[in-house]
Amino acid sequence: MADVTTGKQLRVRETPIPGFLVIELPVHGDNRGWFKENWQREKMLALGLPDFSPVQNNISFNASVGTTRGIHAEPWDKYISVATGRVFGAWVDLREGDSFGATFTIEIDPSIAVFVPRGVGNSFQALEPGTAYTYLVNEHWSAEAQSEYTFLNLADPTAAIEWPIPLEQAELSDKDRAHPLLADVEPMQPRRTLVLGANGQLGRALRQQWAGRADVEFAGRDRVDLADPASLEDVRWSRYDCVVNAAGYTSVDAAETDEGRRDAWQVNAAGPARLAAIAAAHRLLLVHVSSDYVYADVEGEHDETDAIAPLGVYAQSKAAGDLAVATAPRHYLVRTSWVVGDGRNFVTTMASLAERGVAPSVVDDQVGRLTFASELARAIDHLIAERAPYGTYNVSNGGDPVSWATIAQRVFALRGADAASVAPVSSDEYAAGKQGLAARPRHSAMRLAKLESTGFEPRDQLAMLEEYVATLP
Repeated sequence: MADVTTGKQLRVRETPIPGFLVIELPVHGDNRGWFKENWQREKMLALGLPDFSPVQNNISFNASVGTTRGIHAEPWDKYISVATGRVFGAWVDLREGDSFGATFTIEIDPSIAVFVPRGVGNSFQALEPGTAYTYLVNEHWSAEAQSEYTFLNLADPTAAIEWPIPLEQAELSDKDRAHPLLADVEPMQPRRTLVLGANGQLGRALRQQWAGRADVEFAGRDRVDLADPASLEDVRWSRYDCVVNAAGYTSVDAAETDEGRRDAWQVNAAGPARLAAIAAAHRLLLVHVSSDYVYADVEGEHDETDAIAPLGVYAQSKAAGDLAVATAPRHYLVRTSWVVGDGRNFVTTMASLAERGVAPSVVDDQVGRLTFASELARAIDHLIAERAPYGTYNVSNGGDPVSWATIAQRVFALRGADAASVAPVSSDEYAAGKQGLAARPRHSAMRLAKLESTGFEPRDQLAMLEEYVATLP
């Protein structure tokens, strides 16, 4: 319905600066004054405005015509409008990338608002006395955050902003007059990706997958320990857009002990719950790696929508972490199985036994698929890069499900040993006389259709097994 004062309808339009949006606002007026919905989340999101989750509202009052402020690029998003008066607004893209230096100007009265992405320089000039310039931001201001600002001189000749009131006649602060020219501006870097558990099998695979990427940081337990809330509090989360949790307590048998139970729940459940809360507060994409162990141990391949019914402490702690991670608005919950990567694992153990002539007994009634850490890292990269729908994804290698005994026999054969020396046994036979063994699922194979629907093609597990064994010393 058209507005009685401005004739405008609510709409959002793009500009030459990527992500910078102009919002036209209906303003309803009569003899008493006017009214507008300055920020209406549901309507504006439907028209394409990002869900930027503002946490602070600031107002700049400008008493005199010609008051000019800027150009300041801040490490957060802003939604700007005018409560009273008029301003001439000018914005320059100071982010690293192809659009660096792009400029946009517009006059803003109460019927116009703008959305300014992180890193786009903001400035304005008051055109009426008593102008109130108001803005919502999605990070709390702090002295530390101010150290991340990027500035540009209001008179920069490259931006060539045509100020309605010449700057020599305008009212500026000395600080704003001293800002650098565009040629001397260090572009604001994009928000980064932080990988936790960077020294494990998946962490090392992600290092290889993202080698050469300057926007990815890797943190081992010495820097960020999921069991230590203080280490999470020490991270400046506003610098990041994505956190990949490759950390986990994976000692399935040790988790059944008193100490192991405590550690498993701290790392696999309490830690991810804290990460989910952090991700929600800072609008982070949370990528969390879980396990096939959380599924009910029933025949057939597990679907992402299957009910969870975990066996044992390890599985229960992972399931609890899954439930917490699912509360993060932006998340990929990646469930995987039988991980093989750089370091000690089932395949390297079998290869060592083959070399030493040891004939092992290996269970043949636990069936699933291997997941090579490099393939898991490739899948995580794919989900992020393709901006796949958020949610839960099963990730493993492809091919027909096989038993652990079949994998062991294949490793023996690839090492030139007698595959027949691997004795297939049942889980009950294997466990007989052994103390402290946790329950293992008999059925670990997972359906991969949801992952494949995003365009990812999992590689065959046996083909990758052959390649992997060939790399072993």
